[in-house]
Amino acid sequence: MAYAATADDLSAAARAAPGVLALQRALVWLVGAAGAIVFIEPSPYEIVTLLATVTFFATGLRLRLVLIPLLLLLVLLNVGYTISAIPLLEQSEVASWIATSWYMAVTVVFFAMVISEDTTARLDMLRRGLVVGAMIAAISAIAGYFNLVPGGRDLLTLYERARGTFKDPNVLGAFLILPALFCLQSAVSDRLGKAFRNVIAFGIMALAILLAFSRAAWGGLVLTSAFMLALMVLTSRTNAQRSRIIIMTIVAAVLGLALIAVLLSFDPIAEMFKQRASFDQSYDEGRFGRFGRHILGAEMALDLPFGIGPLQFHRFFPEDTHNSYLNAFMSGGWLSGVCYPALVFTTVIMGFRHIFVRVPWQRAYLAVFSAFVGTVGESFVIDTDHWRHFWMMLGTMWGMIAAAQVYKKINDEASSA
Repeated sequence: MAYAATADDLSAAARAAPGVLALQRALVWLVGAAGAIVFIEPSPYEIVTLLATVTFFATGLRLRLVLIPLLLLLVLLNVGYTISAIPLLEQSEVASWIATSWYMAVTVVFFAMVISEDTTARLDMLRRGLVVGAMIAAISAIAGYFNLVPGGRDLLTLYERARGTFKDPNVLGAFLILPALFCLQSAVSDRLGKAFRNVIAFGIMALAILLAFSRAAWGGLVLTSAFMLALMVLTSRTNAQRSRIIIMTIVAAVLGLALIAVLLSFDPIAEMFKQRASFDQSYDEGRFGRFGRHILGAEMALDLPFGIGPLQFHRFFPEDTHNSYLNAFMSGGWLSGVCYPALVFTTVIMGFRHIFVRVPWQRAYLAVFSAFVGTVGESFVIDTDHWRHFWMMLGTMWGMIAAAQVYKKINDEASSA
């Protein structure tokens, strides 16, 4: 009932039986929370998402016309991957990679269809689930790094970097950004009690991101936070709201700098921070370094219409592409190489066009959009094409955009009447 005034007019989802509606929202929460536990295969996220997909299709789910371009681009992207992988399918890791890519595409369509209906309620449940999952991952990472759990350091860290419930510290840091943005939003705009709780949650997530020692995650958290807060100021309805956001942002920045100063007083943290903050890493420099590989790989891509197939880049170069756009060309040829950036940047452009659309879920929209844009930028220096939370954000973006168009149309018709 708490969502009835804002969500129920948008779709048939609102007219479902209360028990069905409650089950659907609970599954959205569970999917968000399960996204933080991915250090085993198959992960709880895959199992819960599959369960949610089956349940939603059984209880009612619609594919809106606006989502057809998304579906088409996802199919073409994975057709390109599959064609390029045909000579390599006897390799189990390649077959698994292709299956995962198709599954990620299914999850995108699933999230888009789910969020396009009952939008306010489902977004809120997704936010709550993500925050709970992020707290589990962040606390695990911190506990492992400081050896607070017997035997936990080997399980919860990698190369002296916190990884928590993830296989890779870089993915842990990237995943925590969106839940951290949700907490930051509450910290600068909600009532005192709720804001204080979210300040603590944000601090825990920020600490885990710091201890992951991922340069991309550090920069991502700072830049996406600044971007989101700027959008919140621009879209605020009153000067009082703008003033509070600005003041609380300054307070949060001061507290954050103080926390960093305290942590850097510990020699192991300071040494790792100094090492990771450097821009002259050996794997970044030289002809076959990260950026050198980008240039050489791009030259190869121009001569290979069908690419070289998934997971083959390291056969030609010392390491993987560390560039999702280049990896699309190399793994799926020109078809995937064109469709992947078309899919990503079409979403970004549409996202910018909907920033100022007054919808009940605008605050959540700003957080998801900011985190998505941050990941799009990060994709230039790291392989994000199988990050589960990236595809979740992509589908959620399309779902919110579809819902915004329906909401705007209904409001325009009401105004005209």
